Amino acid sequence: MSRPGLFLYCQHSLGLGHVVRSFALAAALTERFRVVLACGGEPVDGLSAHDDVEVVQLPPLRASTDGALVSRGPEGLGAVRRRRRRLLLETFRALRPAVVVVELFPFGRRRLADELVPLLEEARSATPGPVLVSSVRDILVGRGPDQQAHDTISCVLANRYLDAILVHSDPRFARFQESFAPGIPLRVPVRHTGFVVPEAGERGPARPQEDRVLVSAGGGLVGAPLLRAALEARPLLPPELRLELVAGPFLPEGDWSELRRKAERLPGVELHRFAPDLGERLRSASASVSQCGYNTALDLLRARIPALVVPFAEGREDEQTRRAARLERLGALRVLPSERLEPAALAREIRALLDSTPRTIDLDFGGAPASTAFLAGLVGDGLPAGVAVTAR
Repeated sequence: MSRPGLFLYCQHSLGLGHVVRSFALAAALTERFRVVLACGGEPVDGLSAHDDVEVVQLPPLRASTDGALVSRGPEGLGAVRRRRRRLLLETFRALRPAVVVVELFPFGRRRLADELVPLLEEARSATPGPVLVSSVRDILVGRGPDQQAHDTISCVLANRYLDAILVHSDPRFARFQESFAPGIPLRVPVRHTGFVVPEAGERGPARPQEDRVLVSAGGGLVGAPLLRAALEARPLLPPELRLELVAGPFLPEGDWSELRRKAERLPGVELHRFAPDLGERLRSASASVSQCGYNTALDLLRARIPALVVPFAEGREDEQTRRAARLERLGALRVLPSERLEPAALAREIRALLDSTPRTIDLDFGGAPASTAFLAGLVGDGLPAGVAVTAR
């Protein structure tokens, strides 16, 4: 018997969190579905989907340092966006999926509404219609004084198009309604799945083979200040301590060249552009210094090593700060606010970090198989689009 089709849309633009989570989710979904993943960000060498996932690479868009969407291709941005919209609709029509999962929309990704709304409109008008689902992380980005207006528009769109919302969080850590506050009722069932991680893997620290602090900056686009401060802090740290820096594939070339020049002049420093095995590197490290994106935070919790996070907090970006504050209250890590990031302060924090022991936090990391079982149950039960499901 052939597996039902599932069409999953993912866009990473600032970092790697969305694509890593979507790859992990897609891999689990292949147990019950034929999975076609439309990926809208720039491909990253060393990062790939599961062999059974059929990837449709959309003409890539990325975020500039000021947050605007840009394309590196020879076409103009308008032409690229029209081609993406056409490719999404063509893929949907060819697959005729039983389930469509859009990552983050309409709670984020609203700049991409011109390609996602046509997809959802076509899916909603199809016969038989697929189940329409949004896949979101634990904490949404705050909108300041515009929060309720933004959330109300998101709620209107969700009520119109969605049959369910999958929140990839343990509700004991963060619940959806804590970062979503519309002025009208949300009629769509919300399901907290547990956190989504790439694979079950081994938890807990491996025995460190050497004194090594791993400094990582996620995708790297906004990671230069942290990496630069770590290099400048190196002379203030014990000489036997090694620093291993992972810059991230999106770190601008100028910053990468500068870091390489500085690293070459410092003893005990190892610099990498990208490390797809970051989780394993963490398990064999003495400690970690990083930002606090979704995947990084989960890697730290699973590695159970002393960790310092410097959350990215430019503009209205408060998601990492809120996640870090929750984890600090639980005793899982230490926090250095970005406005206090400078070499001497970072060196002091690293020294304190090496003498600390993080508290073990019991959280649900089974979000990928739980999402698979939930979606398979919707299709297997024969529920048409629009039928309410039990929320958790």
